[in-house]
Amino acid sequence: MASARPPVRPRSAPPEPFLLPLISVTLFSMKHYLPKKAHHNLIKTLAVYPQLPAIIDALSHAGAQVLLVGGAVRDLLLNLPLKDLDIEVHQLSLAKLEAVLKKFGAVSLVGKAYGVLRLHHLPIDWSVPRTDSAGRKPQVALGKKLSHQEAFSRRDITINAMGVDLVTNELLDPFHGREDLKKKVLRAPEPTKFTEDPLRFYRVLQFMARFEMIPDRTLTKLCKTMSLTGVSLERIDQEFKKLFLHAKRPSIAFRWLHKIGRLPQLLPELAELVGVEQPKKWHPEGDVFEHTMQAIDAAAAFDIPESSRKLLIIYAALCHDLGKATTTTPGGKAHGHAPAGVAIAKKLLARMTVSKDLIKEVSTLVKYHLATLEFEKTGAKDAAYKRLANKLAPLTLEDLALVALADRQGRNGKSHRPLSSKPKEIATFVHKATKAKVLTKPEKPILLGRDLLDAVPPGPELGRILMAAYELQLKEGIADKQELRKRVLGKKKKR
Repeated sequence: MASARPPVRPRSAPPEPFLLPLISVTLFSMKHYLPKKAHHNLIKTLAVYPQLPAIIDALSHAGAQVLLVGGAVRDLLLNLPLKDLDIEVHQLSLAKLEAVLKKFGAVSLVGKAYGVLRLHHLPIDWSVPRTDSAGRKPQVALGKKLSHQEAFSRRDITINAMGVDLVTNELLDPFHGREDLKKKVLRAPEPTKFTEDPLRFYRVLQFMARFEMIPDRTLTKLCKTMSLTGVSLERIDQEFKKLFLHAKRPSIAFRWLHKIGRLPQLLPELAELVGVEQPKKWHPEGDVFEHTMQAIDAAAAFDIPESSRKLLIIYAALCHDLGKATTTTPGGKAHGHAPAGVAIAKKLLARMTVSKDLIKEVSTLVKYHLATLEFEKTGAKDAAYKRLANKLAPLTLEDLALVALADRQGRNGKSHRPLSSKPKEIATFVHKATKAKVLTKPEKPILLGRDLLDAVPPGPELGRILMAAYELQLKEGIADKQELRKRVLGKKKKR
């Protein structure tokens, strides 16, 4: 008995009204089509670009097969919003593709050697299928007649090696990526090609964490032994950024690195935390590595809309206890680990990011990450909060409180998952910082250089007097500019 199938029109037939309607198919059919939700998501996404249906139709009339490929197809099947759209055009040469696209506007040759074009007004990459040789600078061969299997075999993981025909709605999946998505398994389309590009190793890390998937036995074996030389720090930075910003449990990637024995090679400062004991009274979760893994998962769960700030907090959670590797004594005490961790954090971060600002800011949070606990023990007054807020700037006491919260939540002795409780000292710290009006920014100095120029000439002495004035302002809560001026100039005369 024949099954119902979507009507596939000839490429030269009159256009249908943008993507053919989805019609259910039975397993008897050899073709597969997008599920209903994914199909609707695709229509909704592509409708954002009103000119796109006409471009697809023009390419189809020219004899091309127009495919949405890569991560967008994966995200469709996962019912995730689509961001970057890559469209691969089969059966046309690059020159013919460029000629058709030029009918709709100016075309940028953003990667002509790789067969990638872009219309100026559309944030979409258009390409023709290609094959790559091994190495950092692969020889690229563009082939309009490559089969789908040949074209997709160059992709890193099977879940990225799928395509959707934008005319017929057919799902092209020669390496069974859809099934791997369901099973939560990462596989290489062509294992012999996977090791040709060491960047793929880092992409496996972020896919593991983002989608909570596990590499199969073959891919794991490849990742244990493949060379990782030749990957630029810029590309490594991008992969870690995706991992931290899009994963609910970034620890999955680092735990796997430890499991396959590559953590000491890639991130030796983090590997040094494995087996470093902690007092069970305060850290029932185990060693410092386990604590750190729970802390980054806790930080990843925080609702921080600004991506750069969220990245900062997660990186700070990753680095906050690195100093324990060198300061821990028998019994698990680690006096001075916060300042000791600053230099170690800088070494680790230099392997993970190109951002000098990020390294500097994370190091600052590492240095002061125990302040919330210390302030509670000492009953710190408003002046202490104000001084600390000034030391942290442009970071804030709120940033510090988030790192401290990740630290406290990373102490679950019954599970690898972080705790969800919010300790009293963190709430007290936030309350007092808010009361002192310095939770999100330091107090501004009320006495400025121009206010003293009639009495003190520009120079080092003026700078010292201004610093003393600000310290006095914070310590005694002076809010009157003239009173503060009188006090600091009076001290100057006595000297």
